[in-house]
Amino acid sequence: MEIQENFINKVAQSGLVTLDPADFYPEGERVIYDIKGNLFMELILKEKDFREFVKGHDWSQYAGKNVGITCTADAIVPAWAYMLLANRMAPFAKEVVFGNMDVLETVLFEKEISKVDFEQFRDQRIVLKGCGDTPVPTSAYVELTKRLTPVAKSLMFGEPCSTVPIYKRKD
Repeated sequence: MEIQENFINKVAQSGLVTLDPADFYPEGERVIYDIKGNLFMELILKEKDFREFVKGHDWSQYAGKNVGITCTADAIVPAWAYMLLANRMAPFAKEVVFGNMDVLETVLFEKEISKVDFEQFRDQRIVLKGCGDTPVPTSAYVELTKRLTPVAKSLMFGEPCSTVPIYKRKD
């Protein structure tokens, strides 16, 4: 006796649109430039020494890289010092931001997300994929939520087979 079972894929029939935030992962190496190494005794920025360093340093090593400029020392660093670094790195680097790796990732993802025309998701039931091999900062989920809420019919987090509701438009 042969038993035939008909399986119905309810997920496929649900009309859900899965959006993977990892698709917005910006390519390129990430590096942090810590100005701490330019400080005298990790406390003081000597302008003359710093300007000499900036003038003589090989900035081409940042070519094509995404750079976060920060200071991990407990020191007061004037804004112009970060400005000088950005000025020298910008012609080479893909992106230059002020901040640590978390800030850099946030800025990179937000730039990619800002390129999307979210009208394509109007009146759709969206699932923001929640897991994968690519690290996605929480800030990217927040940015996507902010941009999808005005257009989507509903917004969920997770996988189509197991979602957490985030938003549902009242019709």
